[in-house]
This record gives sequence, C-alpha cells and structure tokens, in this order.
Amino acid sequence: MISKWLTKVRAEKPLVHNMTNLVVTNSVANVLLALGASPVMAYAKQEVGDMARIASALALNMGTLDETLVEGMLIAGKAANEAGVPVVFDPVGVGATPYRNEVASVITEQLKLTVLRGNAAEIGVLLGAGGEVKGVDAASASSNLPDVMRNFARQHHCVVIATGETDYVTDGESSWALHNGHPRMTVVTGTGCMVTGVLGAFVGVAGPTARLKTYAEACVAALTCFNIAGELAAELSAGPGSFQAALFDSLFNLSETTVEEKQKISLMTE
Repeated sequence: MISKWLTKVRAEKPLVHNMTNLVVTNSVANVLLALGASPVMAYAKQEVGDMARIASALALNMGTLDETLVEGMLIAGKAANEAGVPVVFDPVGVGATPYRNEVASVITEQLKLTVLRGNAAEIGVLLGAGGEVKGVDAASASSNLPDVMRNFARQHHCVVIATGETDYVTDGESSWALHNGHPRMTVVTGTGCMVTGVLGAFVGVAGPTARLKTYAEACVAALTCFNIAGELAAELSAGPGSFQAALFDSLFNLSETTVEEKQKISLMTE
C-alpha cells in the first residue's frame, strides 16, 4: 500500500538535509514541513559533513551552481555514504551548459547515489539517451529513455526517476509509470526541486539498510503522494500564486484513504 509510506513519514519525521536550489529553498522547506518531515538547509562546507551524517537522507540539487556549493555537496555526499545515509541527486539543468554537465558527471561518479531524479530531458542527457534542455526546463526527451534508465539503475544499484507528464521509476529490475499530477504544477517555480526533497523524506524512513526495491517503492509513494496533492491543489486554486499555497495545504491534509483512491500506478516490468 502506497499510503503506508505517508503514515511512516508523518510518524518518524525524518530529518532531510537539503543542499538545494537557492531560488526555492523556502518552498522546499515548507513542503517538507507540510508533509510532516523535518527539513534542514545547511551549505557551509565546515558543517555539511556533520549534518549529513545525522540526517535521515541527503538531497542534493544543482539548480544554482557555484564552486563552493559543489565542494560542499561532495563533502556532504561522501559523509552520507560513509554513514549509510541515503543520497538523492537532482541534476538540474544538465545539458544546458558544459559546467553543469561536468558537475553532474563528477557527482554521479564520486558519490554512491540512492536516487537519481530529474526531468525526462535531464535524465536523458545525463545517461546518454538524448534529450534537450532549455535553461533548467525540459524541451524534449528520448523515446528509449525507460530502457536506458533501467540499465543505468542496474549497473549503479540505484533508483532512477524521470519526471514529466508521466513519471518513470526503476530500480533496474522493476519499472513503474506514474500518472498522477496536474499541468498547473509546471507553472510554479521549483515543484521538481520540492519533489526531490520529498523523495528524501520517503527514502529516509526506509532506513540505511533497506533493499533497493524498498527504496524504489518509497520513491513511487513519494511521487504519487506529491502529485495527488498537486491535483487537489489545482481544484482549490485560481492560478499559480494560490496553487502554491494550496499545494502545501493539500499535502498537509492528504489522507491515506485519498492516496489509495486516487493513485494511478502502472507496473511496466518486473
């Protein structure tokens, strides 16, 4: 049951260490609080290793890059790896500039990732499947992306997620297509960054010794809960401004019954 993960997050209130896009730091913190998790935003290289070690999960997002942030993310990621803390990486805008390509490659090569999540174009570019990125937004994606994702997940023993109109999740063995969500989620800054933080909360309660399949199921639950909240928020809002507030409220008030009733999940391979 998908809803058991929502119940678990609310009960355990996982500490999610976010090194996220500075444009949406406040939004990521608020969405985690609305969910029932405990966010911390720590960036100084002098403390990120210590913070990562005590966190339930580390969420890395390269939306607003600079040299200092990259150094800090590597310190935090290596500390999390040493402590067995799950690491979620969001390669925002990879494919837009050579620097973003370089940073994404360094992070995926030097860190043991639990979850790699981006939009379909970002994941396609990063994994060599093709795709086009416009700034930090998806412009186009490759038709063979699910197969490439599955191969990468199998080789690197991680969960790979490509989000879009349909979200795809794979652990290298099983793959899921998720069909919840609403178009209004694309006109608010940082919904992708928010969901990266939410993924951190859900994998954070799976525990450091969880099987990869368990992490994948947690990711399916995280995306489904967030996207259902987006559907409910669209019904309550008149435009982007009220939608963001309604998204926080809908996630805060989201019931396990609503999740079970509204989930649209297809198992593609097993």
